[in-house]
Amino acid sequence: MASVKDVARLAGVSLMTVSRAINTPQKLNAETLATVRQAIETLGYVPSESARKMRGGLSSSKTIGVFALDTATTPFAVDMLLALERTARENGWSVFIINVFETPPNQQTIDLMLSHRPDGIVFSAMQLRELDIPAVLRDYPLVLSNCLSSSPDVACYVPDDEDGQYQGVRLALQRGYRRPLCINLPRHSMAWQLRQQGLARALEEAGLALDSIQQYDLSADDGYEEVISELSRQLAESPSVPGFDLLICGNDRIALIAYQFLLGQGLKIPADIAVLGFDNMVGVAELFYPPLTTVQLPYYAMGQRAALHLIESKDEPFTHRVGCPLVERLSL
Repeated sequence: MASVKDVARLAGVSLMTVSRAINTPQKLNAETLATVRQAIETLGYVPSESARKMRGGLSSSKTIGVFALDTATTPFAVDMLLALERTARENGWSVFIINVFETPPNQQTIDLMLSHRPDGIVFSAMQLRELDIPAVLRDYPLVLSNCLSSSPDVACYVPDDEDGQYQGVRLALQRGYRRPLCINLPRHSMAWQLRQQGLARALEEAGLALDSIQQYDLSADDGYEEVISELSRQLAESPSVPGFDLLICGNDRIALIAYQFLLGQGLKIPADIAVLGFDNMVGVAELFYPPLTTVQLPYYAMGQRAALHLIESKDEPFTHRVGCPLVERLSL
């Protein structure tokens, strides 16, 4: 990899002249600047933004440092990082991502992040959660994406789970379904209460009470075997004539298991039972047969808005709800 010394040697100029050509080109005459730029192009030299910042030099590019909690290691939330990086590039900024395996991040991880001199910091999470933000990071422009801060006065961009659930259930009820069964996320999930509020609002509009419908909450985040147990119990008395005509799923993984079970029992979707998901899992939801109607978690929009919050220096240190679009397919 070419160095600044290689550029200076090829151009026949000093290291200071190369530095000026990169950082303050207006200080050089046109001929010298063209010579240095030709050497840079010939060698494929790429200036180090972080090194330039650590030397106290000027840089035309600012950097967003991202603490990634599962967002870089799972396929479902990678759109958040894609949006952060794309939005940053479109605005002349760059992104530096560090995977975090514990929260809050340990001191070594914090030191690594700060060594890159970020102009702003984003915490991103795959699953909605509350975070304790280390005090040292509160001195930087800070924004959270798909997570909430335990401390006040921090900008957080999170999905509007309440309205997303409302929109999905309302559509189902408008299509005539009146006997829903909900297989929900565990109650300890931060989204659980919000989804219940959206469900209650849609039911009330349709003249139904929340306590009149059947609900089952998973006991753990990975308790998917409970889906089969609950559906088996529901169909035990009359497998061919279910006591519910609509299955409202806490996420698309619940819906995937339910699909396999219901179709295996000879039931048809949506003729016998309609199914509503939540997540719009990347590369999966559209492959259900029939394709799954679901509510989309707005990972891309949250990442985009978090990046713009820093780039535009917004002074809005509160929670921002990001809309969850309803994706209509053929399961309703």
